[in-house]
Amino acid sequence: MTLGLLAQVPALAAAANWRINPARTHIAFAIDAVGYPRTHGQFHQFSGRISVDFDHPDRSSVTFHVQSQSVDVGSQPFDDYLRSAAFLDAAQFPSIDFVSKSVERVDDRTVRVTGDLTLLGVTRPLSVDVAVQRETAGGGDRLAFVAKTSIDRLAFGMNSGFPLVSREVELAISSEALAL
Repeated sequence: MTLGLLAQVPALAAAANWRINPARTHIAFAIDAVGYPRTHGQFHQFSGRISVDFDHPDRSSVTFHVQSQSVDVGSQPFDDYLRSAAFLDAAQFPSIDFVSKSVERVDDRTVRVTGDLTLLGVTRPLSVDVAVQRETAGGGDRLAFVAKTSIDRLAFGMNSGFPLVSREVELAISSEALAL
C-alpha cells in the first residue's frame, strides 16, 4: 500500500504514535578516503519516536537519538579512533540527535522530513526524503521507512583527516515502526 492509500484509512486520521523496532532498524554510513577503500559502518544503539498523521503530514514528527559510542566499522582499534575527539568525540558528545520541524508529502510513497541534526554540539538543518510503506500483515500495523542522505561533516566541525578523508558522509537508515 502506498502512502497515498494510507490517507484513506479513517482509523489513522489523527496523529498516531509508533515505536521504532530496534531489531528491524539499521543506521549505516559510508565515507571515502584517499588511498583507502570506502569505509562502511553502522550505529547499534539508538532511540526514537515517530508520530504520523496520514491525512495531515505536516502534523507528523520524528525524533531520533543515536549513541555515538555505538559506532562499528568492524575493527575495534578503528572504532575506538572514531569514538575519539578526532571524529565523534563520544565522551563529550554521547548523542547524535535529529528532531523534525516539518514533514511534507512529496508523492504517494515519499515524504520530506526537515529538521535539525545535532552532531558534536553543532546544530544544522537537514532535509531527508523518506520512502514510507505501510504493512498490515501478521496481525499488526507496521510502517517501513528508508531514508538516504549525505551530510557535510566539516559543517559540524569534524575536520580530522580533511582533505584526505572526504567531507561528505553518506547515511542510509532503514527502519520499521510498530503501532502503539
